[in-house]
Amino acid sequence: MSSSYLSTHPPGANRSFATEESSHRRGESTWTKLGGSERRHKVRKVLVVDDQRLIADSLAEILNNAGFDAVAAYDGWDALDKAARFDPHWIITDVLMPGMNGVELAIAMRKNYPQSAVLLFSGQAGISDILQEGQRQGYEFELIAKPVHPLKIIERLKQD
Repeated sequence: MSSSYLSTHPPGANRSFATEESSHRRGESTWTKLGGSERRHKVRKVLVVDDQRLIADSLAEILNNAGFDAVAAYDGWDALDKAARFDPHWIITDVLMPGMNGVELAIAMRKNYPQSAVLLFSGQAGISDILQEGQRQGYEFELIAKPVHPLKIIERLKQD
């Protein structure tokens, strides 16, 4: 029977071990590697990008309250800067933003952070040209139409 005593190796080692309670009581140190379901669940990091600060901040707060580690960014350049420090599992970005649109950001994220998943969302008609430009470059991204209920986004993020 595994106890709750956990020892983790330095960051990047990504290994967790547990000791047997009976051997712990005897003063022995018998460590066994934990299986996938026994490993402590890592909090999923989400970078929310929208030029409308209220939307970005609100969605980040909702995701934080749902158990994610979410950070808001307000344009593509801000998102790239924060991603370098935050290393997100997910990037949720609006499509229509000034400067760098969401598809350009998504392509940059795929190139720089291939392990991160990208989810586009937009409430605007007329984004097909932007999406087609990404497709011409060989990129496909999942798109969710705004308005979307936050529970739908949470549900989608938990699927992976």
